[in-house]
Amino acid sequence: MPKINNNYFLLRHGEAFSNREPRWLSCWPEIKTSHLTPRGKAKIKKQADFLKNKEIDLIFSSDLTRTQETAQIIAKKIKKPIVLKKALRELNFGIFNGLHPNVYHAYFQNPLERFSKKVPQGETLNQCLKRFFNFWKKINDRYHQKNILIISHGDPLWLLESKIKGLTKTQMIKNYPLRLKPGELRIIKMNFKD
Repeated sequence: MPKINNNYFLLRHGEAFSNREPRWLSCWPEIKTSHLTPRGKAKIKKQADFLKNKEIDLIFSSDLTRTQETAQIIAKKIKKPIVLKKALRELNFGIFNGLHPNVYHAYFQNPLERFSKKVPQGETLNQCLKRFFNFWKKINDRYHQKNILIISHGDPLWLLESKIKGLTKTQMIKNYPLRLKPGELRIIKMNFKD
């Protein structure tokens, strides 16, 4: 487990229309804009109330519509600026962007293959993990003893949390059903271990 210099508040964007049936995958570029649903906004407002007392120092967010809308609700409540980062974007689904998730998952023989088999015009889980973890390492080295909110998407946050915890790829796949749900928050507390 790496040295964790800050407290990290990992927040998956609120429920968006792409999360409802019939669902579609939505990455950059946004072929279909996925706004937060009324239920998604309500849950994020509750998270904002919770975060108001957590002394958040920094808000980093993906620049996709649903994450920006989530970040704006939080920022308005806790009075902190939002820093948009491309590195926090959703997994690049390539040719499956805008299609139902079942079409994407049928492309792989098994879930583990998602780490290494690249979809046309997209990225592997390994590539997504590398970009996300590199971003995290930079802010972890730059800041110390801060409360940092990271607003992103289900798969990238699952990959980051798994990497920080030192899970193997097999363990990561096993824990996939435990990944953050829309509007869910998880805290990773700082430590001083090498």
